[in-house]
Amino acid sequence: MTETRLNLSAGLASVSVAMVLVIAKLWALGATGSLSIAASLADSGVDLMVSLGGLLAIFYASRPPDEDHAFGHTSAEDLAALGQSIFILVSAGIIAVTSARRLLSDTPVRVESELGGIAVMGVSIVLTVCLVLWQRRVARRTGSKVVSADSLHYLGDLIPNIGAIVALFASRAFGLAQIDSVVALGAAAIMAFGALRIWKSAWDALMDRSAPAEMVQDIERMATEYPGVHAYHDLKTRMAGSKPFVNIHIEVDGDQTLREAHAISAGLKRQILDSYPTADVIVHKDVAGEAD
Repeated sequence: MTETRLNLSAGLASVSVAMVLVIAKLWALGATGSLSIAASLADSGVDLMVSLGGLLAIFYASRPPDEDHAFGHTSAEDLAALGQSIFILVSAGIIAVTSARRLLSDTPVRVESELGGIAVMGVSIVLTVCLVLWQRRVARRTGSKVVSADSLHYLGDLIPNIGAIVALFASRAFGLAQIDSVVALGAAAIMAFGALRIWKSAWDALMDRSAPAEMVQDIERMATEYPGVHAYHDLKTRMAGSKPFVNIHIEVDGDQTLREAHAISAGLKRQILDSYPTADVIVHKDVAGEAD
């Protein structure tokens, strides 16, 4: 329950910050006509949409298993992350095309009210840094893919925001309005790269990719060293959202009582859960030397 509350707090913070930034950047775009601010505004608009979707996904994924979803609803996080990546890629493509057209145009575009735009982008950077710090803390605690993806995206926003400030300063101080379009192109490339990373992570989870290698190795070590376990086999893992699923067969002495064998499997399960509290763990018992 604590993990759910943390994920929801990160989702609400993301929506709130995105909404504030969209409003502020709309004003800055109207005042300056800067394409780099337009790129940042488009990014924040996408942030708002995907943050709302992510918040809904976090809420839905927190629902307990039911008759139709025996393994829970955590895959909703991966579906939301997949949707995030698509929105980000489309946004990046639009920004890149618009920037290229402006660079190739024979008619120069004038950027105005640079100081106001710089102030808005400065506030944007401060809010983004605060949000990313909170999201990264939550992601470390809960392992949520939605929060982690959102954090990576906002972290990537810092570079375009700084670039927009540089472009506005160059336009005001040196009259170099074209730098604005160059910065916007760079922002689009960063957005596209981040979107592809989010896509791969979500796609791997939806295709039942195994848990991280370090987690698998840690579970193998536990099974090898646990008292009463003669051997193990058929260790299978997968990820659904931030939730790992673990299925392992252990071989125990067939001459001991069922109660003793159960105590060994229950103890190993508790040890795995102590290290990975959000995991769903199933431990099967086989007679040593007679496992299928």
